[in-house]
Amino acid sequence: MKETELYRQVMQGVDVQAAAAAFWADNPPSSICQSVAQSLQVSHTRTPRPPRPSSSFTPSIHRPHVLTSDRLLVWSTPAGQDWQADLEKNFPDASIFRLFQVMICSLDQDTRSNYGAGLLRFMQFCDSINVPETQRMPASEALLAQFIMAFTGITTSKTLNNWIAGLQFWHIVNGAPWHASAMVHHTRRGFLKMVPPSARRAKRPPVTIEALSILFDNLSFSNPFDCAVGAAAFMAFWCCCHLGELVIPSPNLFDPIKHVSRSVLPLATIILSNSVHAASLHIPWTKTTKEEGAIISITARPHRTCPLAAMEQHTLVNANVPANAPLFAYLTPTGWSPLTRQDFISHCNNV
Repeated sequence: MKETELYRQVMQGVDVQAAAAAFWADNPPSSICQSVAQSLQVSHTRTPRPPRPSSSFTPSIHRPHVLTSDRLLVWSTPAGQDWQADLEKNFPDASIFRLFQVMICSLDQDTRSNYGAGLLRFMQFCDSINVPETQRMPASEALLAQFIMAFTGITTSKTLNNWIAGLQFWHIVNGAPWHASAMVHHTRRGFLKMVPPSARRAKRPPVTIEALSILFDNLSFSNPFDCAVGAAAFMAFWCCCHLGELVIPSPNLFDPIKHVSRSVLPLATIILSNSVHAASLHIPWTKTTKEEGAIISITARPHRTCPLAAMEQHTLVNANVPANAPLFAYLTPTGWSPLTRQDFISHCNNV
């Protein structure tokens, strides 16, 4: 079952049990959690890459080589496996399958990957000080505090917060108690005060109208790619949008639940009381409103970087891109391609 379709069923209250049961019937499990992870990859199966030297860990039956985003489900400990065994004694397998499926859907793909990266660091730390498998989960407060201490002065507080949140979620899906209390609290406070200046990301310079004008002057608005880049840039600037609300992170991660598609085109233009042309479109997801999304207002500007004019040109030049493609997808000699964040940033930086 495609992950986005599963989200849609859960959000709309559709009977996800029937769909989960159908998957369960067609995919005999090696373990329930592995089957849940597999169900999220059916439509875009990916193979985990060989680990880099920095990502190596001690081989264990509790930690098979899987995608980073699947570690929260598939990696476990003897305590976690015992808990799952108890579940299987008291509940039908298909019911447990649905439980894990719904729990993991509370996290986005990117969040699962970030949490999985933190889980790897925790396991590497446990390997480095020879922590037995039985003591890795539930992790004692002393172990959690030492894990934080090991990265003090090395990494950022944002990274650490992601790692700790991932460890906590890993405990939750394995039915294990979470022992973070006063010791962890004060260790994290000390960690925050000891973050080195070199680990802090320098503030980026602001995007100015002058920079936007340079971009405009170096784009060809008869070129489908340039047209998509210009429309995304001018809309992000004038409409105060996060870039993640307009373009997708990578070609294989377009999610209709989170990303706006070309189905919003063509834009319906209205004339305001001050004779200014304007339009609006609905984006399906924002960081604050989640699935409620938001309305983006696009107002014509008396400037050559006018977002409304750029969107109209993008709609015209890339007219043959299908409606279910991302909003800023563009035509190519072999069909069409989505505009990704990396491609957008690289092209703007080159200009």
